[in-house]
Amino acid sequence: MRNKNKRPLEVDNNLSSNKNKIDNINNARDDDGVNTSTTTKDSELQGAKADESDNKNNPEKFFTFTFYKVDPKWRWLNEMGKDEASREFLELLNAARKRIKIRTYSTIGLRHDSEFMIWTMSPSLENIQVLASKIYTTILGKYIEPTSTYLSLTRKSFYSNQVKLGFETEEEPLRYAVVYPFIKSREWYLLPFEKRKEMMEEHIRVGRKYPEIRLNTTYSFGIDDQDFMLAFETDNLSRFQSLIIDLRETQVSKYIIKDTPMIPCVLKNIEEIIKSLG
Repeated sequence: MRNKNKRPLEVDNNLSSNKNKIDNINNARDDDGVNTSTTTKDSELQGAKADESDNKNNPEKFFTFTFYKVDPKWRWLNEMGKDEASREFLELLNAARKRIKIRTYSTIGLRHDSEFMIWTMSPSLENIQVLASKIYTTILGKYIEPTSTYLSLTRKSFYSNQVKLGFETEEEPLRYAVVYPFIKSREWYLLPFEKRKEMMEEHIRVGRKYPEIRLNTTYSFGIDDQDFMLAFETDNLSRFQSLIIDLRETQVSKYIIKDTPMIPCVLKNIEEIIKSLG
């Protein structure tokens, strides 16, 4: 839990000790999960290594979309403390990127319940946990709280092998991501597969009218509350809006129980995000 009684001026006294933690992360061996520090428990390391070994023959990846809210006390921290905290947090993410794909997005001014989002992609669930744990050891980590976290797993589409997902490309991320959980009715799953496939082909045809929009659909069955997590990438939110309007007119839409909250996110590096926090 965050220490809400910590006075901002006290942070400066802790910067050097937290800098040492980051040094440990940077100096850790490559086979120690997310470059975990040398003080990580042996069992944690063994779990991450075993998971990595299992994943050599498993292309599936875990996704997490974690949205954070900043404590207003952060804004009272002096500028030197904020700058040091920003550098420390960046070093942590750079160390983690040796094992995990990470994207950072700003939601400030767009949502009342979060200021930024960290999107992680990894074949190792344990590595994602290690990163989350390390975040809370940083100075910034004392001032932020996750307001929502969505977990999902990649799978091949049940209905088409022609769908190319955005995360499968080596291209640069697009300017915006719109992230939302997605739940279909139980009636949908009781329909004959061929009937579902027919409706999904209509759904896919609509999507192909917007080739500039990248789709990232991942599966949450059994590991989170929703059925799927959707993350559309686009450089034009108006075009994305047109896509959603068109999809409302497909047969599949009759079977949608929930597709909210729809959360627009702006791609930014973590230094820009931290600076925007005030």
